[in-house]
Amino acid sequence: MKINRTKNAIRNIVFGGILRIYQIVFPFIMRTVMIYFMGVQYLGLNSLFTSVLQVLNLAELGVGSAMVYSMYKPITEDDQKTICALMRLYRTYYRMIGLIIAIAGIALTPFIPKLIKSDLPAGINIYILYLLNLSATVLSYWLFAYKNCLLQAHQRVDVTSKVTLITSTFQYLIQIFVVIVLKNYYIFVIVMLGTQAMTNIITSIVVTKMYPSYNAKGELPKEMVTAINHRIRDLFTSKIGAVIVNSADTIVISAFLGLTILAIYQNYFYILSAIISVGTIIFSACTAGIGNSLIVESKEKNYSDLKKFTFMLAWFSGFCTVCLLCLYQPLMDIWVGKDLELQFPAIVCFCIYYFVYEINQLLNLYKDAAGIWHEDRFRTLITALSNLAMNLIMVQFWGIYGVILSTVLSTVFIGMPWLLHNLFTVLFNKSQLVSYLKKLMLYVIVTCIGCIITYSICTRIYLTGWSLLVVRLIICCIVPNLIFLIFYRRISEFEDSISMIKRIIKKKL
Repeated sequence: MKINRTKNAIRNIVFGGILRIYQIVFPFIMRTVMIYFMGVQYLGLNSLFTSVLQVLNLAELGVGSAMVYSMYKPITEDDQKTICALMRLYRTYYRMIGLIIAIAGIALTPFIPKLIKSDLPAGINIYILYLLNLSATVLSYWLFAYKNCLLQAHQRVDVTSKVTLITSTFQYLIQIFVVIVLKNYYIFVIVMLGTQAMTNIITSIVVTKMYPSYNAKGELPKEMVTAINHRIRDLFTSKIGAVIVNSADTIVISAFLGLTILAIYQNYFYILSAIISVGTIIFSACTAGIGNSLIVESKEKNYSDLKKFTFMLAWFSGFCTVCLLCLYQPLMDIWVGKDLELQFPAIVCFCIYYFVYEINQLLNLYKDAAGIWHEDRFRTLITALSNLAMNLIMVQFWGIYGVILSTVLSTVFIGMPWLLHNLFTVLFNKSQLVSYLKKLMLYVIVTCIGCIITYSICTRIYLTGWSLLVVRLIICCIVPNLIFLIFYRRISEFEDSISMIKRIIKKKL
């Protein structure tokens, strides 16, 4: 079967971008409505359940990616028998995963109250709410979820995006009505459960109509099943760390500091995630191109590209870091009010976390593009466990600051050095590592200088509300970029990046 890659890629980018914007705007509205009509503690409950269920979802890690990867070749060869057998195996795996999550989730039920230190809303039965959330997760695996692999393998993720846009709109509209009028959190969660079922059913119907000749039936050769299982194992160990990091912070905050602090933390992290998601779209678009370059170009050419991408990312991330430092609190003043704000040291911690995360994301992009999963399979796990250990220790001494800093420290001192070692051992020359680290240090120092100067100017603006936010935004758009230009204009990466951007624009035109 011939797939129109260009046409499908455009569809996926367009609808994926629309969905990403949608998933920033509507949850923001939903959080705001919940804060003002039900209370901030309910946001904390949402975040806690999401994190607990992410941990339970560890059973799935790697299965979806491995199954989709296994479908590429038979789809190209129009081998319907193998595709149908793969679907049957995928369905079996997802049913098993759903069962594992259900059993593990039920076994975890008696311990759920221990994950909440305080601030549980009056009249709430935590067990019922948890089991409802657990049901939504289990349903997502049992209710035709395996059919999604056909859309991914045929490069038609735009269909999933369209269905999600429709069902999510339905969900948010009803939930907003429930929060404002009924003020019933149980119905709020039940609506989510029903939407999950509706999404799976609609997607299944669409897939059946698009690919009527594919049914889950047949057997695969044993060697093929073994190869798939090995791929799942490597992907599992490489992805498990990310889930632990994302979930551990939330669970530790809830267990040691309470739901209110958790909800406030999540408000800040929500803004941070929205900015990170912009970079994620760019990274996703670059993965295939970098992967191709790693195969056809020399090590020197690829190392030169890495330096250019690092420079451009450092400029972009440095600018965003300055904006976060100067605009976080004015935005929170307008959105949730001073009573639901963290102190300035927490803002500094978030800014450090963001800058480190973006640089680490670029390095991970090269790792994924090169397929260095086997060599990297234990790094994320060790980093995550170190983060969890530091979380449990530092939260007792420094509270919320300890939780954020533990993530930064585990990444900077364990995750990134290990990842850099893998990259400069497999992809590049070891002798180039010191030179690259010097460049990273330069970018960190210049970003710090930009933050200090810009923040010093912004603190001399004596306005309030929207006026303060707008004036600070204008300052942030001008001052740090001038500082970066002064420091970077003479380094080779600046000239190389400008030349590359000009070539891209010329090619597009």
